[in-house]
Amino acid sequence: MITIQPKKGSLLIAEPAIIGDVSFNRSIVLLAEHSHEGSVGFILNKPLDYNINDLVPEVEANFRVYNGGPVEQDNLYFIHRIPDLIPDSVEISLGIYWGGDFSKVAELISTNSIKEDEIRFFLGYSGWAAQQLDDELKSNSWVVTENIYKNEIIGKDYASFWKEKMLEFGDEYSIWSNAPENPNYN
Repeated sequence: MITIQPKKGSLLIAEPAIIGDVSFNRSIVLLAEHSHEGSVGFILNKPLDYNINDLVPEVEANFRVYNGGPVEQDNLYFIHRIPDLIPDSVEISLGIYWGGDFSKVAELISTNSIKEDEIRFFLGYSGWAAQQLDDELKSNSWVVTENIYKNEIIGKDYASFWKEKMLEFGDEYSIWSNAPENPNYN
């Protein structure tokens, strides 16, 4: 398997581990920013037991909220693929945008102008200080891959995402695809 250098828009796939990090075990992270100053990303496959209406009562929708990472978990973030509808969005890459005018998002949701597969909400984000991600890559904590899904990744089914990546990687990774998340269940 060939890994690439991390950059905005690439995916970080958590390496299989018997004793994993609670925050990142079996995670797939979309890098929203990566520079010599540090990195920011959002965990794509860790849904929470909340929907957007639970956190923002005036937004009447059942759009699922995800755990974006261990940093600032009291803040709501979002990525989307509809920059023409959401002013002040910042492109990550491949037609994926971060943030924008939340009051406009709330209005669009209330008028059914946004579908759930066009936007993804997160509590918190994943952050790395300068060189921290590079150190984690050297210690084989992550595999970096291209985002082959482009902006369709926003609507990607989270339940089997990590397992799919393990099967794609083949060889020694395939065995991990069916291993229980908690090794005590083995």
